Amino acid sequence: MPQVDTTTNAGQLLAAASGGRRRVGDRVFSNTATAAAVTILALLAGVAIFLIAKGMPAFTHSASELPGGKTFIDYVAPLAFGTVLAASFAAIVAVPLAVAVALFITHIAPPRVALTLGYLVDLLAAIPSIIYGLWGIFVLGPAAVPVMQWLEEKLGFIPFFAGPASATGRTMFVAGLVLAVMILPIVSAVAREVFSQTPRKLQEGAQALGATRWEMIRMTVLPFGKSSVISGTMLGLGRALGETMAVTIILSASGAVTFNLISQSNPSTIAANIALDFPESSGLAVNVLIATGLVLFAITLVTNMAARAIIARQNRGE
Repeated sequence: MPQVDTTTNAGQLLAAASGGRRRVGDRVFSNTATAAAVTILALLAGVAIFLIAKGMPAFTHSASELPGGKTFIDYVAPLAFGTVLAASFAAIVAVPLAVAVALFITHIAPPRVALTLGYLVDLLAAIPSIIYGLWGIFVLGPAAVPVMQWLEEKLGFIPFFAGPASATGRTMFVAGLVLAVMILPIVSAVAREVFSQTPRKLQEGAQALGATRWEMIRMTVLPFGKSSVISGTMLGLGRALGETMAVTIILSASGAVTFNLISQSNPSTIAANIALDFPESSGLAVNVLIATGLVLFAITLVTNMAARAIIARQNRGE
């Protein structure tokens, strides 16, 4: 007696009963999701077009017509350098600490402690940036002066700590630390969510083979969450690249291009420069500031594209 494929027949009957058409809810959901994706792309393209259109005069006019008598490249290069320096220093400080906090909350702390600490870490993201700026200039800055003096004395041979150390604390070192605190909850939240989803079988298998808690974390949890750490880092880096008020309040910018983090001569950042100069600018000066915003937009876009490439490579196992 020939066998009948009941699965195929059932599917055909179901399709016939529905007339071969999807449900209304499926169509609505699909169209809504498509519209949302197109809207995001349209907004991104709109921002790019606006920045290019309004910033183009900064590229076409001669240096004598631009503010300060500099070419646009000479004007924006120190700002781009300061932006990348501040964000990079913040990421170097924040990422290891955020990963450690995420591991403590998900795999070490008792449940009640972990829940409370998780709320407190997430609460850091809700504090306005201007509050961080005030905390940095009035609390962290003066407290960091002895630390910066020690760094100059012990590690002055390194360009980052060459000194002379600032007596006010309004340095790139303090600005970077404040940015690190600001991006820590972002990186930690992303890492925490993925670390908590590490398959229990992998963890129990590692411990059954005699691995210590740290060895289990190193061999199972960290590899499983590597992509999430990279994603969280890029999100935090994007926040640090565009931060305005905290850096504007803290940094005593002189326009210098230097790797020295503890001296009083500091490069400014693109966002802080726009915030300081835009209210008093007019005419071509406004176009120059918008063009610097285009550079910041490009830096952020390249950073996120690089992160996507790294994550895709990690997922392929390369």
